[in-house]
Amino acid sequence: MKKPKGPDLKMPELKVPSFVADLYYDLRDRRLLPLVALVLVAIVAMPFLLSDSGEESKPPQVAPGPASASNASQLTVVPATPGLRDYRKRLRGRSAKDPFQGPSEPSDLSDAQLGTKGNDGFEGSEVTSTTSTTTSATDATRVTKTTKSDDGIVTTETTTEPAEEPGIEEPAEGPATPEITLYTFAIDVRIKKATTAPDGSTEADKPLTRSKVLPPAPLPGDKAQVITYTGISPKTRNPLFLVSDEVTSIFGEAVCLSGDRSCQLVEVEEGMPTTFVYGPGEARYKITVLKVVPVTAGQF
Repeated sequence: MKKPKGPDLKMPELKVPSFVADLYYDLRDRRLLPLVALVLVAIVAMPFLLSDSGEESKPPQVAPGPASASNASQLTVVPATPGLRDYRKRLRGRSAKDPFQGPSEPSDLSDAQLGTKGNDGFEGSEVTSTTSTTTSATDATRVTKTTKSDDGIVTTETTTEPAEEPGIEEPAEGPATPEITLYTFAIDVRIKKATTAPDGSTEADKPLTRSKVLPPAPLPGDKAQVITYTGISPKTRNPLFLVSDEVTSIFGEAVCLSGDRSCQLVEVEEGMPTTFVYGPGEARYKITVLKVVPVTAGQF
């Protein structure tokens, strides 16, 4: 049979993109096509499953029936509604009062009694009154003693006593304050003065010895205050002396502790003589500390 002649129909050539073809062949080689198909089916079916679950019917409510005898003994739970009580209900049994206003009516104390029942407070008690009279010679005190018994009998007794002589009240003795004894260090010192005469000769005085010199003390005296004894050094226990501004030179083993151009404080060892040149006449005072002894300076 011959086919009828007609126009020739040509099918369009469809070309699949290369990345889709590569993806397809790759999934097929790895055998993942069934898994991809399952995921697509789940995506399509998910909206239908969600819509069916939202329309679940609620359980029917059962109307409460009449309470039976067995249910009557059960406890009923009432929901708590906490809150503040109304102050009008809480204080409705009280009346408002002004705290700054006293009682309107004074208390009636006419029927009040002291003591217990049958006792007015003065039965069997003693009431004593004392009067004082003054005479030219001595002072006397008259004492009247009144006693009321339980039977109502009142007894009065009057006595005269000599007045007590006024005395001087001694102050109350407080706790004894402990006395503190003060100690210091005294020195025995020998002083020898030498001067130069106009002809150039040396004139020397007799040595002067002073015992137990307490600080502060000027040496050799108040008229010529060459040095002043101030105590001992706490480190070396050697005597310390303040030097006068009129001292021009110092000779000996003394140690200068203060002063730049002229020494103002020196430390002298015991038994070591030290010479101080003093005044415009350049008198020389040779001072030797003989001994340092601790002594009591009094009580505090």
